[in-house]
Amino acid sequence: MKNNILKKWLVTGLIAGLLVSCQKNLDLTPTNDVTAANVYSTSAGYKQAFAKVYGSFALTGNAGPAGNGDVQGIDEGTSDFFRLYWKAQELSTDEAVVAWGDPGIQDFHKMNWTSDNPMLKGVYYRSAYQITLCNDFINQCSDANLTSRGITGASADSIRKYKAEARFLRAYQYSILMDLFGNPPFATENDPIGTFLPKQIKRADLFTYIEAELKAIDADLLAPRTNEYGRADKAAAWALLARIYLNAQVYTGTARWTDAITYASKVIGAGYTLTPNYGWLMLADNDLNANEFIFTINYDGTRTQTYGGTTFLTHAAVGGSMTASNYGIDGGWGGIRCTKKLPQLFPDVTGTADKRSQFYTSGQNLDINDLTVFTDGYAVTKFRNKKRGGAVGSSVTFVDIDMPIFRLPEMYFIYAEAVLRGGAGGDVSTALGYINAIRQRAYGNTSGNITGIQLTTDFILDERSRELYWEGFRRTDLIRYGKFTTNTYLWPWKGGVKDGTAVDDFRNLYPLPSADVSANTNLKQNTGY
Repeated sequence: MKNNILKKWLVTGLIAGLLVSCQKNLDLTPTNDVTAANVYSTSAGYKQAFAKVYGSFALTGNAGPAGNGDVQGIDEGTSDFFRLYWKAQELSTDEAVVAWGDPGIQDFHKMNWTSDNPMLKGVYYRSAYQITLCNDFINQCSDANLTSRGITGASADSIRKYKAEARFLRAYQYSILMDLFGNPPFATENDPIGTFLPKQIKRADLFTYIEAELKAIDADLLAPRTNEYGRADKAAAWALLARIYLNAQVYTGTARWTDAITYASKVIGAGYTLTPNYGWLMLADNDLNANEFIFTINYDGTRTQTYGGTTFLTHAAVGGSMTASNYGIDGGWGGIRCTKKLPQLFPDVTGTADKRSQFYTSGQNLDINDLTVFTDGYAVTKFRNKKRGGAVGSSVTFVDIDMPIFRLPEMYFIYAEAVLRGGAGGDVSTALGYINAIRQRAYGNTSGNITGIQLTTDFILDERSRELYWEGFRRTDLIRYGKFTTNTYLWPWKGGVKDGTAVDDFRNLYPLPSADVSANTNLKQNTGY
């Protein structure tokens, strides 16, 4: 799936059909020799186009790490989906800071971003680009198009399966826009290709659309754990439903705890199990963790050569006195590390008790006096481009570590939190068992087990951070708990103040890019911006 990348015909006019102002930011120039008519003329062509739909999650363009990017107007090396999403979700929280001075990057931790922030524009346009690829592919998969092209039988059935997966990927990207921006422009495969002004969709209505899409495709997706690794199946759709139900009160004003329990339980019951060793989760051969990983973005050092994703998370976390070769890479970038709030969640920073405590402290200060100094703040060693046996990945520049978008512990947490918040269909005893299973892996025994009295929603928030840190969850979690903008929870340099300060609640949403608001009269900017 990673190798079959189409040329740029696929974006011709499509981004204009979703976000008119993106024409300044995206390359819309088609090649002369590749058109939709000839690519979609065979079932093999459909599979190649399908590869681009998936490939756009891990790649930034068609020519390697630089030179032919999907999204223009941003350094291609920074335009990978997960790198951009990670910045929005982690740098704005207690889990991460960055030393660099790239335009807009320090705005995240200081919480003073504007509608012109280039990093926010990047994740917005990247999600829009991927939605547009999905919209076009879904349109090409219609029964009418298949019939007109003479594609029938087993080939047509396979393409309909691809279509269901593309609808999942689109729903996932819309969930990103819903979470980050709230009220984005909205288009589907039924909207015209070309220049038009898409209408804005309200956050609650987008939630309803995503929910309906995921339920509609359930019958067409493959059963859990029967698809190729890295491709979506029923469990991926259930996991996304569980996630949005957990946050439904934020998105719609109405809690959906019972639904969160229902869908987390469906995933849990699908046969996934915890990988025995937490330290194996973010290694170069972590595709061996398919028993725990529900859906992944697949990275390969020889085939997905970008400076985003897990290549970013591995290289950027190495600096100071750290030896790059210990992490299977050819050099550190001296960028990202954590505030003291993260290591203070663990019984010790060495990982002696809780093996999830993965920090480098030699020459690093616990306290951060200067956000731009890498040695201020402990380094995080969670991502390592080495295999279980110690061998280095296929490249020391571009790492082999896949990024799990959904994995089993998240479903355990969703179940437990939703039970404690009053959802029906679950029970505290089962929830406690799930949490202790996570902790038994972390401790290597039952010494980390907790009792029912200790199982509270605040404990789950801390436990989520201990288990899921740097995986793109923290901002959403803090917002759900009412701690992202308020003074109920402070961390170093929150709001640009060394000891932390509250910020205005409108920062629970990011702004729509000013260029799109100016170009599309249907769009209204989020409050406060």
